[in-house]
Amino acid sequence: MPDKKESEYVAPRDARGRKAVIDVRDLTKIYKMEQIEVPALRGITLQVYEGEFVSIMGPSGSGKSTMLQILGALDQPTSGEYYLDGVDVAKLKDAQLATIRNKKIGFVFQNFNLLARTSALRQVELPLLYAGAHDRAARARAALQIVGLGDRIRHHPNELSGGQQQRVAIARAIVNNPTIVLADEPTGNLDSHSGIEILKVFQSMNRERGITTIFVTHDTFVARHTDRIIMLSDGLIVADHPVAHPFEAGAVDRPSEGGELESIFKETYQSNGARAALH
Repeated sequence: MPDKKESEYVAPRDARGRKAVIDVRDLTKIYKMEQIEVPALRGITLQVYEGEFVSIMGPSGSGKSTMLQILGALDQPTSGEYYLDGVDVAKLKDAQLATIRNKKIGFVFQNFNLLARTSALRQVELPLLYAGAHDRAARARAALQIVGLGDRIRHHPNELSGGQQQRVAIARAIVNNPTIVLADEPTGNLDSHSGIEILKVFQSMNRERGITTIFVTHDTFVARHTDRIIMLSDGLIVADHPVAHPFEAGAVDRPSEGGELESIFKETYQSNGARAALH
């Protein structure tokens, strides 16, 4: 029987009827260094559904950075399937990947990545400019209003605090109405107060506007503000579970030490290592 055409792809749905906007199946990524092959992802299967707020965690070398690159259509897997909002991303060429990134993915990075001599409004307009949109200024203003910067649209980065700069970056990420927002350590360069304010923005966008959001983070406290935690180790998913009672941003103080979830992570990784040693 012939394979189904891509147009016949049907996204899986969860128990609540939400369709998968990210559908990853047996994904691998192998880097070649001369004659040596280094596996970064070793068969990842994962679904993220409409409106979810998910964090991906893992120690250094676990594969989370590689996962971010592939989910963000910045790199291609060695094998496996990756459907983003019904599009088979794993089969796309570079130009097609660039189009997908602009239309379906919003990025927020730890270092903000703002242009030094450009106003907040113009920063947020950039994705619309690349997309050829005609109502750029109005849409950029609306996005800045969403993140609470409607009165800072003419300010340049050096006139904004770190938290405000990250808000500009978030507005830029959502201005194209992407399918997902990928945030790589979005509070990593901020003080604790500014970090909480950014978490409030993300929680509000997710809950009130249904924006599917994925955090890639090593911070257990940040992860507790999301609704689901996926843990990677040695290129494999070793845990994937909902957060029963996500922290409300600003309602819970950051603990001085890791706490209960930190212990769960350590136990998971240690158990995974022990299983690997037995095989």
